[in-house]
Amino acid sequence: MIHIELSKWSHVTVLACMDARLDPAQFLGIELGSAHVIRNAGGRAADALRSIIISQQLLGTREIVVVHHTDCGMLTFSDMGLKAKLRKELDQDVDHMAFLTFGDLEQSVRDDVAFLKKSPLVLDVPITGLSTMSSLARSTRLTFRWTEGLR
Repeated sequence: MIHIELSKWSHVTVLACMDARLDPAQFLGIELGSAHVIRNAGGRAADALRSIIISQQLLGTREIVVVHHTDCGMLTFSDMGLKAKLRKELDQDVDHMAFLTFGDLEQSVRDDVAFLKKSPLVLDVPITGLSTMSSLARSTRLTFRWTEGLR
């Protein structure tokens, strides 16, 4: 049996984009070791579900923060476009895959919060959705707008 020691502060899961220009722990003021930070393309909840379940069930997290940002690459292409590219360049059928692209930043946060709230595999915990409102290209100072509150 594996035993993992937890600090008293490690009860939050942060889901954010894998964009190398931002460090969610840094801009949220989270100290190293005080939260589980899950990153993937676009910070999408469906893609992170396995990790969120493990974080809650085995590591005791009791709050989730979903963060999406402006200038995200996921806003620049479509599922259909990427699937066509992969079929052409790799000669592979990827119609069964969802790349979880989005065209509206705030709606993507709402969708991910709703996905987590509706999932029977996610505990009934506070879930907060945030979207960055400043351009990462022009400034490192990030401001947030609440897009969803607690459940």
